[in-house]
Amino acid sequence: MNASTALNAHDIQVLAVAAIGIALLVVLIVWLKLHAFLALTIGALFVGVGSGIPLDKVTASYENGVGGVLGYVGVLIALGAMLGKLLADSGGADRLVETLLRGRPATLPWKMALVASIIGIPMFFEIGLVLLIPVVMLAVHRSKGPAMRLGIPALAGLSVLHGFIPPHPGPLAAIAILHANVGVTLALGLLIAIPTVAVAGPLFGLLAARLVPIGAAGAGLAVTASGSAATAGDQKPSGSPTFAWTLVTLLSPLVLMLLKAAADIWLDKAAPLRPVLDFIGDPVFALLLAVLLAMVTFGTAVGFTLPVLARKIADSLLPVVGVMLIVGAGGGFKQALVDGGTGNAIAKIALAAGLSTLVLGWIVAVLIRLATGSATVATVTAAGIIAPLAGGLSTNHLSLVVLAIGAGSLFFSHVNDAGFWLVKEYFGLTVGQTIKTWSMMETVISVMGLLLTLALSAVF
Repeated sequence: MNASTALNAHDIQVLAVAAIGIALLVVLIVWLKLHAFLALTIGALFVGVGSGIPLDKVTASYENGVGGVLGYVGVLIALGAMLGKLLADSGGADRLVETLLRGRPATLPWKMALVASIIGIPMFFEIGLVLLIPVVMLAVHRSKGPAMRLGIPALAGLSVLHGFIPPHPGPLAAIAILHANVGVTLALGLLIAIPTVAVAGPLFGLLAARLVPIGAAGAGLAVTASGSAATAGDQKPSGSPTFAWTLVTLLSPLVLMLLKAAADIWLDKAAPLRPVLDFIGDPVFALLLAVLLAMVTFGTAVGFTLPVLARKIADSLLPVVGVMLIVGAGGGFKQALVDGGTGNAIAKIALAAGLSTLVLGWIVAVLIRLATGSATVATVTAAGIIAPLAGGLSTNHLSLVVLAIGAGSLFFSHVNDAGFWLVKEYFGLTVGQTIKTWSMMETVISVMGLLLTLALSAVF
């Protein structure tokens, strides 16, 4: 190490405190079953005090981190929840599935992955899973094949979108922390997502079906459980949106954000059209427009009155409050790491070891994912740790760092991850079968994501 990369006593102190802080998160979340929001808050204050931040500044550091992330990400999480709720309750998701699943049985795994990917655009993983499970089981009954042949493609489509693509909380939080461009991240994320879903979904699904050859009967209870969860207490629409309007509504925010990304790459900043594209392609505007459009296509057009729509939108926010608080507290934990000097210490180690920011971001996210079980916690914390290394990176490389961290955050889901138990119960699997299928699929997604980000970094 030269003088600029040599670790001093404070660097060693903050690294030790960061390691203890992450271990504290594991104990609180995994062993003591404390809510991740409280665990991250306690961890942030511990890191702040232990890193030598003045005591009267510790809580301010945490609050700044929470506000910095939620001020941007919180609005988008709320808008995405509204869009997802209207899609589910209007019958738009059912129409999408029914249309895409017509045709030859051999194409079903690929269509299932496509359905899950489209539904996964506005929906959180858990909500999308509850919505898709009855569809998967219905398709399994029709095809008379193994459940995993269709289940794995659906899970892969949902998981890849959750880890890589805005407006999901993890990618958005990493974008905010690293000051990356949303449109560029979305465009590069789609380039990575498509082959990753293909490999981890339909192709790996063939292997998973051989490893765990259960049919629909093995997961019969899941149809009833998830179906009732998706529809309990909801008023039925008098009609359903057309397939075309469903696609237009769901894809409209992506199109607007991609237009902005194209403008960032190809249009000069002084071009007259640039401010307009920057405005309409901002995720806040793009998602707001999609929600307003959904209030017509998934709302009044299918028979919902305005009071019913208002109630549904209010109801959509209740399930995401916890997610928003976790994302915000993760931002507070990140800020304590940054203000305490942990990021600078890790930057010195990375420079001395010659690790690229992409690989380091992936490794840090993997370690936190394995320890805490939360992809969102892994993404937010890893982004905060890597942030000091990302200062001089180009727009494209910043987005690739976001995607590498997102890939790492999905690595080998196991017993400390709520998603693991959701998949196990919905498909009627044993713990061992869940590891052979779901956990291995998540690992394939993670490794594929890293390899593809490295490949794109060589091109861009």
